[in-house]
Amino acid sequence: MRQVSSGDRDDLALVLDLVRDAFAYMDDRIDPPSSVHRLTIDELASPPGEVWVIGSPPVACMVATPRTDVLYLGKMAVRSVLRGEGYSRRLVEQADRRAREIGLTWLELEARIELVENHRTFEALGFEALGFEEVGRTAHPGFSSPTSVTFRRRVAS
Repeated sequence: MRQVSSGDRDDLALVLDLVRDAFAYMDDRIDPPSSVHRLTIDELASPPGEVWVIGSPPVACMVATPRTDVLYLGKMAVRSVLRGEGYSRRLVEQADRRAREIGLTWLELEARIELVENHRTFEALGFEALGFEEVGRTAHPGFSSPTSVTFRRRVAS
């Protein structure tokens, strides 16, 4: 696992391609459309988010962004042919280490309401689950009902 620096535009371009490819299955399932369609290399390169990848070229990635008391995990993606191979677990373990290094208490991520298979992956129950618990639901601007589920997990001590 390695962190991609903001100056490595070639790697960031590969990360952007990976995220877009990994999120493509959502296009006909979620409303509003994913922000991944507007994501740019410049946004990936901008602090405070840190881009972490597995592989060269990247086969899994996440953007870890420190917030008040949480490390927010965004744009978590695994190459579709490699899903179920433990890459998400490795990303979360890295996020856990990073959160401890910078003194944060929680890991947090969001999943769209419609993507229940992702909810099961993140939740606390089950052998392969990642240990997150649902802590809230939010609606995108202009929507009256929830569009996203927020999950949190306490950082290991």
